Amino acid sequence: MKKRTKFLFALPFIFLACNNDKTKDSVETADSVNKARTEKADSMGAYRPDAATTDFLVKAANAGMAEVRLGEIASEKGVNKKVKELGEMMVKDHGAGNAAVKSLAAPRNISLPAMVDEDEQKMIDDLSAKKGKDFDKAYIKQMIKDHENAIDLFKNAVDKVNDTEVRNFANNTLPKLQMHLESFKEVEKTLK
Repeated sequence: MKKRTKFLFALPFIFLACNNDKTKDSVETADSVNKARTEKADSMGAYRPDAATTDFLVKAANAGMAEVRLGEIASEKGVNKKVKELGEMMVKDHGAGNAAVKSLAAPRNISLPAMVDEDEQKMIDDLSAKKGKDFDKAYIKQMIKDHENAIDLFKNAVDKVNDTEVRNFANNTLPKLQMHLESFKEVEKTLK
């Protein structure tokens, strides 16, 4: 009986995954799956994470994947040594953050995006088209903006997420994000 219940619970999500609307981006798909899971959990009286936890982990995964991809690009295309070093740091630090987000989402049955959303992909494509010093300046400017947004996202999670483990992750990650932001601001001052 227990296996049948698990199968029936998973059935709508298997259908959603197989019947993925091509117009939806990965974040929208994750949000749709999470909403369906929440509705199903509510109807069965099962545990479900609070909406703030789900929203935070989906947004953190999307932003983290973008930071890693941009870090890879910066470490390859950057002409300034500091830009290259910061790109490598983004790959390392945000890669570790992404692994932590995945490990938090899995036991909570939260679907994460498989790839960045359309807005992040457009930004990645736009930056990838730049070369030389223009790339360096645009990358640093984008990283400042992204880290300011990430700090707001993580502070909001500390205030609104009910799940203690997820809230602690957000709180413990904030100093690293703030250090990243300060590092980017310092490099920005040296670029001409």
